[in-house]
Amino acid sequence: MNDLLRIDNKQLTSRLFLGSGKFTSYAQMTNAIISSGTQVVTVALRRVDLQSQADNILSHIPEDIILLPNTSGARNSEEAIRIARMARACGMGDWIKIEVIADQKYLLPDNAETIKATEALVKEGFVVLPYMNPDLMVAKHLEEVGAAAVMPLGAPIGTNRGLETLEMIKIMIEEANVPIIVDAGIGKPSQAAQAMELGAAAVLVNTAIATADSPILMAKAFAHAVQAGRKGYIAGLGPISSSAHASSPLTGFLTETS
Repeated sequence: MNDLLRIDNKQLTSRLFLGSGKFTSYAQMTNAIISSGTQVVTVALRRVDLQSQADNILSHIPEDIILLPNTSGARNSEEAIRIARMARACGMGDWIKIEVIADQKYLLPDNAETIKATEALVKEGFVVLPYMNPDLMVAKHLEEVGAAAVMPLGAPIGTNRGLETLEMIKIMIEEANVPIIVDAGIGKPSQAAQAMELGAAAVLVNTAIATADSPILMAKAFAHAVQAGRKGYIAGLGPISSSAHASSPLTGFLTETS
């Protein structure tokens, strides 16, 4: 099945994006990337040390991976724009994940500032994937200003609580004209599969994989779950009924003879 995810001029066979934080070592991160089969890895610019090859996270990410630097730490659109420009200047490419978070308790993104940063960076030639609170009208605004995809949170970042915003994400998937990539909060492979069954274009996972007892095995589990969920969506899920329906006829098998 030729089922590709197209973002900008890239064609992706994997619909699992992987975060690079929280791993106990760079070696573990590298092995998780390979095990997951991902083609896109997010990187926080503040973790990039260009002065040291050994401590530079970029030297531990396979060369064929698409880097998705994020603007982690930005509190407003101006800071996000500055971080994006720095990432490009560091040779990390034109893809950027916008994160604008002023709320330090729940780490919820500021949608209004996210729209501002997205519009400005699209005009500068960036491929912008904004992280946002699920909201259809905000998704439409992001689409209008040129976002390549929209990344709503499933639950607060790092919580592993799953798809607490499922109904809003479902509406966005139905109404948006850009890929919807579910980001943050997914804690189990089954939750990733559920997001894909809804019709999400992809999911981004970090904490659930990096904090597992075996991150390498968990990365592979998520890869299989994403594939299964996507195939379920393409196949077309069966209708849900409030009453029981026998899968085989209940009459005609044991008929009385005279």
